[in-house]
Amino acid sequence: MHVKFYCDLYVSEELKSKKDKIIKKIRANKVQPSVYVLTLASGKQNHLEFYSSVMLKQALFQQAPIFIVGIANGYDDAMFMTKDIAEEVYQKTKDTDIRGYIESRQREFDKERR
Repeated sequence: MHVKFYCDLYVSEELKSKKDKIIKKIRANKVQPSVYVLTLASGKQNHLEFYSSVMLKQALFQQAPIFIVGIANGYDDAMFMTKDIAEEVYQKTKDTDIRGYIESRQREFDKERR
């Protein structure tokens, strides 16, 4: 499984103290039933998707690269995080292009690291 994490990874307040451990478990494909991941949507017409990290065990996710934007503590928290991201992007850009904003921030980060 090829996983990349967003440079400004969104993390639920309840999970911040365990962030590094959770990331390590995601990379190792360990089951974490209460952890939900927010990713850039696989289809370009959508911006974000979220699902239980347990889904990462499926064969589909073993083949495709995954860009994780956030980690949330359960389904409800993932919904609220998605809303918060949308509001943040709109406040900063006056636009609703979440995907474009995130990809642009990541490109800037990657460029600075070179």
